[in-house]
This record gives sequence, structure tokens and C-alpha cells, in this order.
Amino acid sequence: MLSRRTVLLSALAAPAAWALPPRMLRFPRDFGSHSDLRTEWWYITGHAQAGARDFGFQLTFFRSRVVATQAMRSDFAARQLIFAHAALTDLEGRKLWHDERIARAGFGVASAAEEGTDVRLRNWTLKRDAEGYTAKLPAEGFGLDLRFSATQPVLLQGKDGLSRKGPDAEQASYYYSEPQLATQGRLTLQGRGFDVQGKAWLDHEWSEAYLHPNAAGWDWIGMNLDDGGALMAFRIRRRDGTALWFGGSLRSADGTLRVFGHDELRFDAESTWTSPRTRAAYPTRWRIQTPAGVFRVQALLDDQELDSRGSTGAVYWEGLSDLQDDGGRRVGRGYLEMTGYAQALRM
Repeated sequence: MLSRRTVLLSALAAPAAWALPPRMLRFPRDFGSHSDLRTEWWYITGHAQAGARDFGFQLTFFRSRVVATQAMRSDFAARQLIFAHAALTDLEGRKLWHDERIARAGFGVASAAEEGTDVRLRNWTLKRDAEGYTAKLPAEGFGLDLRFSATQPVLLQGKDGLSRKGPDAEQASYYYSEPQLATQGRLTLQGRGFDVQGKAWLDHEWSEAYLHPNAAGWDWIGMNLDDGGALMAFRIRRRDGTALWFGGSLRSADGTLRVFGHDELRFDAESTWTSPRTRAAYPTRWRIQTPAGVFRVQALLDDQELDSRGSTGAVYWEGLSDLQDDGGRRVGRGYLEMTGYAQALRM
């Protein structure tokens, strides 16, 4: 039987990448899994309140196609791996809670359906129906039991859903978002339950080759604007810390969409926090220039570093943050994600 390390390395070992062709995304089919491509994730971040108490939450299901096992005939061959992360930021307690899972697809343990969003990893589930998404993730020390209802149409990122991630056409993903998801349900923290309401953001991406060989990771924001709009922006970084590629979009409250060109954005770090565990220095305050204006991103808790070396192998920072205009006035709230600071990301 393959070891976990061997399986993970095999999943990353692929033949020469090829450019994804432009295609029209079709729903509900594209809500589901795309097992012919190497990497895929369903990613929901958001904030919720229980009275005066504020929480941030994150849940991600990953699917990885293991190249080395595709020709094997055994039912036990790990052709697809399913990973999952869950996190809860307790602003009052000033603490991030995190848990993770990994399993091969099959045998009723883990699966990712193709006809629509239905991803399962033991007792962690994310499922979409006509009303929205339901997520149930009972985790170590905390739990998420949430319902997400769509309030806006699907937002296709990049050019009609094909999002470039680097200077070569091979670096791209099919990518859509569902911002402004109305959220309600129940969070548990150390056995105590909280009935919550809030807003969330969903990203679904699938790709054959995501990062350029010289890339170390990325900086990304997904922000639900207070006026009903949605802002997404990202920067792919080289190993020396310089920018390799940019992308993003702004959909205004009236539905007008502006997609940003790769040469139209700028990310400038204004302050950093250094992890006492990994010594990685993460910018927790950013100034981001876009064609739609200048924004600042401010983390609401510095220590939102996640150690997922037990599943995906990465250490990264991902946390609840406010979006401000250039004058410092809050205009939105969402998540900031930063990868490749503790070590270069492998995908």
C-alpha cells in the first residue's frame, strides 16, 4: 500500500501541463467535480454573529487526481484524494481553531459527485440543492453546521470563467465565485453552541496546472462589500517575493462586472506579523490598488496561521479581515489568504 507521503508526491508528479481551452461553464453540472483535472477545491469563507459575538469561518474541500495510480486496476488504488480543512476564528477569544481530514475517494469514506456539489469526507459534508449549500463539519474543539443561500447570480472570474494564473497559458483555472451568500446555522466552540447569521463567499476552482514553476504562492482576497458588491483580487508571487501575476474583479451592487487585467493591480504590504511557531512573516495589513479604487485590507486577528501539514502539506495564513477605502472607512468584510510564506507551495 502506498504511504501518505508517496501518494501526496504522486499526486503532484504530472506530465507536461497543457493549456485549458476556453469553454462555457454550465450549471448545475459545473457545480460538481471535474475528476479529469488534477486539482479542484470548493472553498467557503465568511463571518457570522451571535448577538454581539463575532466569528469568522472557513471550510474547504479539495480533490486531487493521483497521476501515478490512474492505470492501476485495483479497487484499492488511490486514484482520487479528498482533503478538507475547517477553521473557526473567535474574535472575542482571540483564537483560531483548525482541523483537517484526508482520505482516498471510495468505499463510502470520501467522494466528490460530478452532477453537482456533493463532497463528503467521513462525517464532513458540503452539499448544494435548489436552495443553496449545507455544510456540516464536526471538528476537534469546534463545529460548523451552516446553511448558505444564494442572493446573487454566479460570478464568472477571469474571461468567462477561465482565470489566468501566470504568464504562460498553462497556468490557469476554471473559476467562479458565489459572493454575498446569506448564512445561518449553528457554530459550536468547546461544547457551547451559538446560533448565528452572517455572510459568506464561495470559490470553486479546478485546474491542470495552477502555479508557474517560479511561483512560491499567492495573496488573495474575497470581500463581500457592505453595499452588496463583491471584490476579488490576487497576486501570484515568485520565490524571491516579487509579483509574477495579478488578477481580480469587482462586481458592483447593480451587477456591473469589471474584470481586472494582470497589469492593473498592485499589492503593498503595510505591516506584518511573525508566527511564533514557523517564523514566517505574513503581511496582515495591505494597500491594494485596483482600477476600481484603492483599498486597504486589515486582519481582525493577527494569528490566523493554519498548519495543514497533516493533509495538503502546506502552512498558510487565512483569516477574517476588514476591507477599508483609502481613507480608512470600512466598506466590506471577508477573507485574506496568503500561501507560500513558510515554504514554497507545491501544486
